[in-house]
Order: sequence, then structure tokens, then C-alpha cells
Amino acid sequence: MTQYFYIHPDNPQARLIKQAVMFVRDGAVMAYPTDSAYALGCHLGDKAALERIIRIRDLDERHNFTLLCRDLSEIAAYAKVDNATYRLLKTYTPGAYTFILAATGEVPRRILHPKRKTIGIRVPDHAICQALLAELGEPLLTTTLQMPGDAEPLNDPEEIRERLGSRLEVIIDGGFGALEPTTVVDLSGDTPVVLREGRGDPAPFR
Repeated sequence: MTQYFYIHPDNPQARLIKQAVMFVRDGAVMAYPTDSAYALGCHLGDKAALERIIRIRDLDERHNFTLLCRDLSEIAAYAKVDNATYRLLKTYTPGAYTFILAATGEVPRRILHPKRKTIGIRVPDHAICQALLAELGEPLLTTTLQMPGDAEPLNDPEEIRERLGSRLEVIIDGGFGALEPTTVVDLSGDTPVVLREGRGDPAPFR
């Protein structure tokens, strides 16, 4: 049975956050709001939950998964960050950006890009996300909630429940989300490369 939580987008109820995280630790796939579009998330170490997200979104092996992190200090455990990259991340996080970085050995191989050994890193500017991450105590494995064949991500939690309720254990209703995903910037090479334009302003990385 799907757990449907109404959580205030600015002042998340601690009791409901704790319950949602408990389900994630137990293997749940969760739909939740971010500072861009709604997303799907699961526990970083849960292979079965990851495989379910792959089936829901019909993803191929080249998909770059993302780790939703609380702050810069958490990023350093999972991605290789030199001084120049750190300064850039400090300027543009938290925010609606996903940064592609070379992964450290802490990242499970199954979620890395198979050829480039990279991982997406994101620090959200959203109270519900930050509350979930604080309660979880580690990054959340995440991807935009955009269904196969759809031109835009899902942004209405009631529609998410109608279309995916039987395939998700947790849906967090934090109000309508944006219709734009994050802006994706590849920082794994010598110069930044904008891979996808989204809610974050891509201009600084041109």
C-alpha cells in the first residue's frame, strides 16, 4: 500500500519526514518534490529499489544517476573535487543544478556511468529535501520523475498517485512542482559542459 504524506514545503513536519525515511531504509521507492521537478528516490545501497526505478523510467545503462547530498562536505565523500571545482560548487549550491563528477570508491559501481565512472551530484534548495537528507544521514539516490514518452516531468502529486501509486511505496505531496528538471553540467573534464538546460541558469557555464 502506498503511503501518501502531505508535507509542508517550507516547514516539513518532522514526524512525517521520519516515517518517509523509515520506508526508504526498508527498500521503498519514493516520489518527492525538489527545487526543480518531482523526483524518484531510494536508498543508495538498495539494488532492488534501483532496479525498480530503472523499470519505472525505462532507463538505459548510459543514464547518469544522481546523489542528492545535504552539502559540500557530503559531496567530497562520493565525488573527486579539486580546488577549482570546489569553488564552483560552493557558488552554485544549493540550487537546481546537477553536476557530473568523477566518482570515488564510495559509490556503488551499479550506479556509475559504465564507461566514464562518473556520478551526478546535487545539493537541493528545498526544505523537504534537506529534512529528508538530515534524517537519512546520507545521500539519496535520485532521478527526475519523467515518464517514458512524456515531454515534461510530472509535477502534480495527485497525478503521480494516479499513474504510479501501485509502483511506489511513498509519495510526498509538497504541492505542485516545477515542470523543469535541473540544469546538468559536466565537470569531469577540463572545462564545464552543459549537458541539459533546465531550471538552473546555464549561462555561467558557457
